Amino acid sequence: MISRLRYTFREMWASLSRNLTLTVAAVITSTVSLFLFGGTLLIQKAFDNQLKLWTGGVEMIVYVKHGATEAQVQLIQEALVSQATVVESATFCDEACSADVARALFGADPAALEQLLPVIPSFFRVKPVDTDDGAVLRSLKTEFLKLPNVTEVRTPDDAVDLLGQLKSFFGVRTLVMSVVLLVASALLIWNTIRTAMFARRREIEVMKLVGATNWFIRLPFMLEGLLQGIVGGTLGSAALLLANNNWTTGVKDFPVNSGLKAFVVTGSYPVWVCFLMILLGAFVGAVGSATAASRFLDV
Repeated sequence: MISRLRYTFREMWASLSRNLTLTVAAVITSTVSLFLFGGTLLIQKAFDNQLKLWTGGVEMIVYVKHGATEAQVQLIQEALVSQATVVESATFCDEACSADVARALFGADPAALEQLLPVIPSFFRVKPVDTDDGAVLRSLKTEFLKLPNVTEVRTPDDAVDLLGQLKSFFGVRTLVMSVVLLVASALLIWNTIRTAMFARRREIEVMKLVGATNWFIRLPFMLEGLLQGIVGGTLGSAALLLANNNWTTGVKDFPVNSGLKAFVVTGSYPVWVCFLMILLGAFVGAVGSATAASRFLDV
């Protein structure tokens, strides 16, 4: 068993060394394509965070004055739910809940978060019955602003619509580019394995004559493609984490009124994206190499 493993890895390394130019090309293509794929996921998440900052993730946010009493909050809630024909639901988020939301949205700006938390307001998440009627939303905003202890009402506006359009624009195009490059990467790996098998066709013929099974012959070539995909995914992940960290650091220097403080992705999400990238790279490499090893086994 150990001798077979040694043979498999020795042959895999020999094949990688023999086709170094094609191997490097396949790894670079995998790295770029997976970087774009991971970048697409992070960009979509950053847009979602920014949209949550501007709209609270719902159609309307009614902010309650900091320090409002329970009776005052109850009065506002009764006024909101009384609009049953236009308001579908009104969910209250107290100041502790609001602080948790702020920590998620302002993860890239600890200084602003520190200033905000002592005076953070509570708020209601209000979902109108008809979210597509801009006139109804504007009328609700005007009416809710008249309620006592209500400091601000946020509704979707042109900026939010524009942000949503940008999210779709960049998301679709970067995803298409990454898919095209992933296909190119799979084809490069496929071509690398085909070239390696063609170069060793006489050895393969001899191995088959002495009783070597197809799987015994295929395995080093399949591991070669798998390794190329994993290396590409790992390099792409490292580049993505570096780019994301650089962007997050740069956002801290944006003007306070830029409105883009939440356009970052922090926490464990980037790590999960990198893990997915490595898995995807391994899958692409395995599929490309397995297909070539099966297709060109009879050389």
